[in-house]
Amino acid sequence: MILTVSDNLNSYVQFITVLIIFVFVLVITYFTSKWMAGYQKNKGLNSNVEMIESFRLTNNKYIQIIRVGQKYLAVAVGKDSVTMLTEIPEDQLLLSSDGNEGAHSFKELFEKVQQKSFLEKEDDRKKSE
Repeated sequence: MILTVSDNLNSYVQFITVLIIFVFVLVITYFTSKWMAGYQKNKGLNSNVEMIESFRLTNNKYIQIIRVGQKYLAVAVGKDSVTMLTEIPEDQLLLSSDGNEGAHSFKELFEKVQQKSFLEKEDDRKKSE
């Protein structure tokens, strides 16, 4: 009887220990990721090279518009090569003032999916009536 109580207590202690170590590793990973993201962001702020836009042609071929210094260039990017196509005058580009125009939060995307799903269900319900 005493051995089973001791074994159960030992199992709980081991479980709690493993749980604490797991949480500790998660916390360390979180702060390391945040630190690396900040480091990479600060490293790129003073850069003279910036990718403006990218368009995928096939699985491994892209056309990209990049800014190098004050010049805008169109380049073709393949699996093993990068080829300059042409220089583009700045007045011919449609540049957004906000660099995150295409980025959306997860909440916005989730709400759009929910709304679309709701509208589809309403259409199905109306068709069945």
